[in-house]
Amino acid sequence: MIPGVKSFLKNVPVLGPGLVRLHRAQFTNSIDYWDRRYRSGGDSGSGSYNRLAQFKARFLNTFVTENQIESVIEHGSGDGAQLKLACYPTYIGVDISPNAVKLCRTLYSQDLTKRFFEVNRLPAKTTAELALSLDVIYHLVEDDVFDTYMQKLFASARRFVIVYSSNVAQAWPQKHVYHRKFTDWVIRRRPEWSLLSRVPNDYPYDPARPDDTSFADFYVFCCLAKSDDPSPPPT
Repeated sequence: MIPGVKSFLKNVPVLGPGLVRLHRAQFTNSIDYWDRRYRSGGDSGSGSYNRLAQFKARFLNTFVTENQIESVIEHGSGDGAQLKLACYPTYIGVDISPNAVKLCRTLYSQDLTKRFFEVNRLPAKTTAELALSLDVIYHLVEDDVFDTYMQKLFASARRFVIVYSSNVAQAWPQKHVYHRKFTDWVIRRRPEWSLLSRVPNDYPYDPARPDDTSFADFYVFCCLAKSDDPSPPPT
């Protein structure tokens, strides 16, 4: 086993009563894994809580304010825990898990600035100024799922895309984790998008502290061909 992997595996925990069942169940595909994870009482993982969540929120809230972002769409909104720290004028959360979407709709039922959709029920051509992908890409183990996700992510953004992920091609012992150098995909498939910056994690991965460190960094992309036809959030 790769050094530190045993400790690292706790960095993607499944909390709740379904923990043992989910780890023992046979892995079929990434979509099924995440839907079962939320159905079993699991959450979005340690990256959406405590100091890692605070780090992400500081960066994203500052970026939204400084760039006068009015609309945000997140692909892989999960259980909505990270969103509790966000300051976005309007927000659309998209997830493959009906259970995660239902949870978020309940959690934010009184907040009219936020909407949540299952990925296959998102209205066509829905866009926002900023599209987010936070702790998602390295969980897309199938090439076709990864490709479809990336296409939807960039197609939904009018000004910026921010990805929070690892960026190295590397297999992993845990079946629901597969690291990719996703910037290569952007160069090949979305050359109109330029990488503006990479912001290293304040808490880089430490196998001795797997629950509050991460191998993910921020990658900020800007579209060189900006659209003048903004689409409002769906109602």
